[in-house]
Amino acid sequence: MIELNLQVRPADLQDRQVISDLIFFQNHAHRHLDWRHPIDWLGSPYFWLMEEDGRALAALACPPDPPGIAWVRLFAFGGAVSALEAWSALWELARGEIARRGGAQVAVIAMHGWMRELLARTDFDRPQSVVMLEWRGRPALQPSLPTGVTLRPLTESDLPAVEQVDADAFNPLWRISLDNLRRAFSQAVAAMVLESQGRVLGYQLSTGKSNGAHLARLAVRKEAQGFGLGAALVADLIGQMRRRGADLITVNTQNNNHSSLALYQKMGFLRTGEEYPVFRSVVNQGG
Repeated sequence: MIELNLQVRPADLQDRQVISDLIFFQNHAHRHLDWRHPIDWLGSPYFWLMEEDGRALAALACPPDPPGIAWVRLFAFGGAVSALEAWSALWELARGEIARRGGAQVAVIAMHGWMRELLARTDFDRPQSVVMLEWRGRPALQPSLPTGVTLRPLTESDLPAVEQVDADAFNPLWRISLDNLRRAFSQAVAAMVLESQGRVLGYQLSTGKSNGAHLARLAVRKEAQGFGLGAALVADLIGQMRRRGADLITVNTQNNNHSSLALYQKMGFLRTGEEYPVFRSVVNQGG
């Protein structure tokens, strides 16, 4: 139980430093794989702080982005409270606010063992896992495109169309918002689109690593799947990395996304053995 001298309240912009200190100085800090630092979400809904006499003890942030999807962007706590005590108090308030605002799917990629143990004791289910793969200079297929489909660099003006491709290709939990697409594009070292008659059919966006790239997003419209477009995008990325002298490309996907796993393995990617469970809770409106 939380003692009476502990306070839980919505975090605001003035809490930037105390939450930064909480993240930096504590060993127990979950951060979502994101293009934004957790602090950048201050001012958004569903960001809560636990404190005692002005000292931050724990924080939870699960802002909705895109609407209806609320990934846990931050959960951190210090030694003065336990993981379960901090989570229970913060999640109770966050869940109530989410329900009042219309509900959402709330999800966590549990990177740390302590986070997995904590969520296993809650009402979150575990529908799938994220698995990691990597390519290290192995032979790959050459890009091959159907007649009438062209491959070109992605530009900022393409991003609204790319968001539509993403929404068509993925279920809601794994879609990306236009705002996050813009942030991802600003960090990209390679980004390409496939189009036909001026319509974007697919895209890939990759960020940099010290000796290569991370394939952060790959999507093809449902109507265009099965024609080798995903393979062409991956093959082009491999070619770009080889020309730059890079020998590593990493990617992650869901363990039950069999078509995605088959594509990457066909292109010379191997699973690394890293696997992180995804936990999810559906909060209904008013529930």
